[in-house]
Amino acid sequence: MDTTQTLAGTLKLERLEVNLFRGTTPDADQRQRIYGGQVIAQSLLAAYETVEARICHSLHCYFIRPGDPSIPIIFEVDRSRDGGSFTTRRVIAVQHGQQIFNLAASFQAAEEGFEHQAPMPTAPGWETVESDAELRRRQAAPREDEDWIDRNEPIEMRRVDGRLDVPAPEPREPNQQVWFRARDPIGDDPHMHQVLMAYASDMSLLGTAIRPHGVSWRTPGFQSASLDHAMWFHRPTNFNEWHLYAQESPSASGGRGFNQGSIYRASDGVLVASCAQEGLMRMKRAKS
Repeated sequence: MDTTQTLAGTLKLERLEVNLFRGTTPDADQRQRIYGGQVIAQSLLAAYETVEARICHSLHCYFIRPGDPSIPIIFEVDRSRDGGSFTTRRVIAVQHGQQIFNLAASFQAAEEGFEHQAPMPTAPGWETVESDAELRRRQAAPREDEDWIDRNEPIEMRRVDGRLDVPAPEPREPNQQVWFRARDPIGDDPHMHQVLMAYASDMSLLGTAIRPHGVSWRTPGFQSASLDHAMWFHRPTNFNEWHLYAQESPSASGGRGFNQGSIYRASDGVLVASCAQEGLMRMKRAKS
């Protein structure tokens, strides 16, 4: 991504009609397919363009086909319901005349109510954990792709156990903790803080189910892809601040891995969002 551009700027949509929007892919020439978090974020942005004075509290989506980064994505919003307290929207993302993704989201007017939350788990402070950029430089194999090592990610991530995907990873427990935040200033719009957190929520979650099996995305013959994604926004937050993403995978079976994640604000331990995702994870069969 051009360092003169921010992620919020590159995700923005062009309005084509009242309920129709067009978006493009950042760094399209560097991608073979569209990153799942991008289409989640842009679909949520499209829904927000049709909602007034309400905040998203949950979204549920399915990845249907791989996205083509070389062409724009068309987002069509269905205004399902505008109720007294809740607003519901459905968004369909289309390329080459076919659905590649759909999202259903619910928005709520501000309301006071009962409150409780699970406590933030114990974790080393973000300032003591090596960044992904530093890990890539330190763990890179000889003659590694320099663009991969030095790429400027819009989301800053720090993995507590210091594990990156490598050609021959060792099996680990099916859980991980990641510190993350948006690198560039987002501004005061609470919608955009949700959108960028939704973008980031897909970056490491599927990898949790892969950890026990001693494989990575660089293992020959291994296939992985997000199948669905759900997210619940519990409380507003500033995603320019550090957050702890605590992830676990209770199950993998049938060529699929199931993952759950809880996002806590570092400054006060408040649980701001929860995620769940199922993803494809399989080894290709050798041709006979």
